[in-house]
Amino acid sequence: MRFNENAELDTSQVQEAGGSGGGFGGGAIAVGGGGLTVVGVVIFFLISNFLGGGQTPLPLSLDQLPAGQQADDQRLAQECRTGADANRRDDCALVASINSIQGYWNDQFKRSGGRYRTAPTNFFRGSVQTACGGATSDVGPFYCPADSEVYIDLDFFKDLQTRFGARGGQFVEAYVLAHEYGHHVQNLLGTSSKVDPRKTGPTSGAVRLELQADCYAGVWANHATTVPTKSGQPLIEDITQDDVNRALDAAEHIGDDFIQAELGGGRVDESKFSHGSSAQREKWFTTGLRSGNPNACNTFDPKVSLG
Repeated sequence: MRFNENAELDTSQVQEAGGSGGGFGGGAIAVGGGGLTVVGVVIFFLISNFLGGGQTPLPLSLDQLPAGQQADDQRLAQECRTGADANRRDDCALVASINSIQGYWNDQFKRSGGRYRTAPTNFFRGSVQTACGGATSDVGPFYCPADSEVYIDLDFFKDLQTRFGARGGQFVEAYVLAHEYGHHVQNLLGTSSKVDPRKTGPTSGAVRLELQADCYAGVWANHATTVPTKSGQPLIEDITQDDVNRALDAAEHIGDDFIQAELGGGRVDESKFSHGSSAQREKWFTTGLRSGNPNACNTFDPKVSLG
């Protein structure tokens, strides 16, 4: 994955976490664990259910963020200005991916006669307070519908490799972000409000919601090299087959069956599925990637096989 070195970055889409306060906002659904109430945590169970606490340092500047604190968006504004910075720094690459993902959906909503509302991403480490309640680093990335914001624990991408065994990489991180922004799209369209994520199972609404978010991530990936910045230049220059393979590898390693079998004691219980199997997650990301069409992501159509 490579960014256009002359393209401008918009760091206003990344902000300090915790500004929304604690408590429980309207529309939030309790998923369980630590009092957290969120929709769309990218992993099947909370990481702590299987792996316990602990943190793995990030290799670049994001690792300098002390536990329990939020990212300094002013620093990002100074250090993440162009695609050249994104090619050089992991934190700037995250900013660039966020810009591209939201740029695509903003354009898509306009084409459909709708209005996309930009959602900030909050980088945190250790713990964070949101309008959906408090979260710790054990939760991983999530989207809070009560404040319409994405939250990314900075240790998760390393955990994805060291604990889950995924290959990782910048495009994998973009896939994770695109999945969470898929939940934002569902929130804007009213899809997520129709689903109770507490009801699990291989054909449950929770699984359908997650697979649709994977498909939306693939749709963005299809268009990623053509999404322009404000200056009109595409932000992402190249996504390779290796990037795609790494994203599919990540999808495999966060499938319900993989996590249950490899990290949860070895027994696969489909009645507990809440995000979809590895094969399903790969299928729906691929569906979005190949079609480039959000309409191909109707996982709620009873006539459509989830895989």
